[in-house]
Amino acid sequence: MNRRTVLKSAAGLLGLGAAGGTAATMRSKTNRYYDGPVSDHFDGVRFFNPEGQTPKGFRDILRWRFGPKPAEWPEDVAVTPVKPAAQVDDLTVTMVGHATLLIQTAGLNILTDPLWSDRASPLSFAGPKRSVAPGVRFEHLPRIDLVLLSHNHYDHLDIATLHRLKATHDPQVITPLGNDALVAPTGLSVTVLDWGESAAFKGLTIHATPCHHWSARGMGDRSMALWAAFVLTGPMGAVLHIGDTGFHDGRPYTGLDRFGPLRAAILPIGAYDPRWFMQDQHQNPDEAVRGFKLAGAAHAIGHHWGTIQLTNEARTAPRDALAEALARHQVSPEVFRALEPGQSWDIPEV
Repeated sequence: MNRRTVLKSAAGLLGLGAAGGTAATMRSKTNRYYDGPVSDHFDGVRFFNPEGQTPKGFRDILRWRFGPKPAEWPEDVAVTPVKPAAQVDDLTVTMVGHATLLIQTAGLNILTDPLWSDRASPLSFAGPKRSVAPGVRFEHLPRIDLVLLSHNHYDHLDIATLHRLKATHDPQVITPLGNDALVAPTGLSVTVLDWGESAAFKGLTIHATPCHHWSARGMGDRSMALWAAFVLTGPMGAVLHIGDTGFHDGRPYTGLDRFGPLRAAILPIGAYDPRWFMQDQHQNPDEAVRGFKLAGAAHAIGHHWGTIQLTNEARTAPRDALAEALARHQVSPEVFRALEPGQSWDIPEV
């Protein structure tokens, strides 16, 4: 990916457009997605990370643009798609690609941040393009019962895929505050949660917990919809899923013991370079391992890597850096795996 493409990709994901500025994103005094009371993470217009950092502005994008050249990714990486079982009684996780995983547990099929489009972009002909096809063909999906949407960036909330899911599976959607306004045109049923809130679903409970990130779909809507991590609790144990987060001194991983022992943690490990630009919003593999240990999880899956180039690091750099971090922190690579698209893991019992 050349520098111009990376700049456009970053600008789009930052909600600045190809030529905009921080001031342009801050002019709006009303929230187009959410109208609710002020809280410790909502100022009446925008959500924020308590004691955390705000996302970088356009000047920083230019600094990145004229910095070290991003690694070149292959345009097309071979993948052997799998056809998952119709249902699983215990706990199996299959990597589809990027932040899209199929969690199968207690007879239910759950998708996280589903993306089957070729690009993570509002445009079908431009924007970050996937280098790896989905590890599960859309037509080979089992019945999808539930979709968890962590936040509204284009690589996590893909409207085209949601329309397809509505037409073929009509699952329930659970997402943080404000994102229901984006999902509504698809016709899908949506439950919205604030941090600290929970929703019951067919024997499971889904809890929304804080993480350190932000949101935007374009110019003027920065942080108007909330972002969150999810903890799923049910008969087969507790599972933590974080779509995107900065490490934030380990805050996203504290207090999770209230859900009981975590059988698995699904954690982002990619899109972290250059560090000066990404560290507040995207943890790196070493921080993911530290978070895994802080959370007290028995097993972990690294995602958000190797499918779509959003930042400077090479495609396999997160996987390699994870191996180094596991050795450094004396964690077995058998318990923390960076899954490739099409790979599944039957998570052992705690």
